[in-house]
Amino acid sequence: MRQWIKEVARGKKGAKDLTYEEAVKAAEAVSSGEATDAQVAAFLVAQRLKTESSDEVLAFLQSFQEKTAKLPLLPEIRQRCIDLAGPYTGRDTFAATIPAALLLAEAGIPVYLHSSDSLPPRNGTSLKAILSGLGIQTELSAEAVADSINTMNIGFGWTDKFCPPLAAIRHVREEIGVRTLFNTVEKLLNPGESYGIMVGVFHKTVIDVIAGLIRESGYEKGFVVQGGEGSEDLPVHRKSFLYEITKDDTQLFHVDPADYGLKHSKDAAKDKLTLQEQVTIIRAILEGEEPAELKYYRDQVLLNTGIRYYLFRMTASIEAGIELTDRQLREQQGARRLDNWRNR
Repeated sequence: MRQWIKEVARGKKGAKDLTYEEAVKAAEAVSSGEATDAQVAAFLVAQRLKTESSDEVLAFLQSFQEKTAKLPLLPEIRQRCIDLAGPYTGRDTFAATIPAALLLAEAGIPVYLHSSDSLPPRNGTSLKAILSGLGIQTELSAEAVADSINTMNIGFGWTDKFCPPLAAIRHVREEIGVRTLFNTVEKLLNPGESYGIMVGVFHKTVIDVIAGLIRESGYEKGFVVQGGEGSEDLPVHRKSFLYEITKDDTQLFHVDPADYGLKHSKDAAKDKLTLQEQVTIIRAILEGEEPAELKYYRDQVLLNTGIRYYLFRMTASIEAGIELTDRQLREQQGARRLDNWRNR
């Protein structure tokens, strides 16, 4: 491992990107446990300071994919399954992706949600914690998660359980406390070999890297969005970019919530939610409640579910997707799906 550390930690002018083949060897040293904690920390920090190349991230992604348990999805489910890949660092803003996933599942679209326990640098509320608060079992085996998706169109995977080498270096990541290449790798492991993915990013500067990784991870189609806190959830207080990634092309378009009557002013107080607040708001929206204080969050569900219906060809337009979502919420379809998932 020392030779790879020396290459990437030569300082501002001397640091070099590893070739793909060299990065594979470094990844194997990390994933096998050959590298010590100190070496892993040194390598990750040096990469962070240098900025990881696409080949380096790809090498680590493919190495850790090989050591990740696969979800035995039925072929007809795998061909339609959507991977919703949010940030493993957690979040403070509303997790609209959870009610959106439940509504998609109720409409017949298989969905795979996943996370770990919260990680640096944000250390927000994890998807795992919110789903646990909603009564969902979040530490199931790969076989049990696959069965959930095969029968209920929805499942949650605790990635640390599926990828032991990733779990083994969690303490190192917690101790160094900075973003590393694993913040990208863990979201794209694709244990279900899903048809499509929706993943969030903070900045356009990473689009080319993410697009390449999506293509190499086995997805037929991907959508990269400028979501809140780097999530896959589009906010309702601003325009956002959205890239459609296919095997041969990358297309950009913008989403403006004002075009659909869903624009809100930014409200910092509403974007700092506790775990219990996340759970309470999700339950209320799914149960069809529509008080004024929920409108900011309900409109996020309308926008994000509606656009997913359109992107994954369930409806002919975003407007039609929003109308479908509104009807589902009024009929409490998401609440029924949550109850069935919780009690399966």
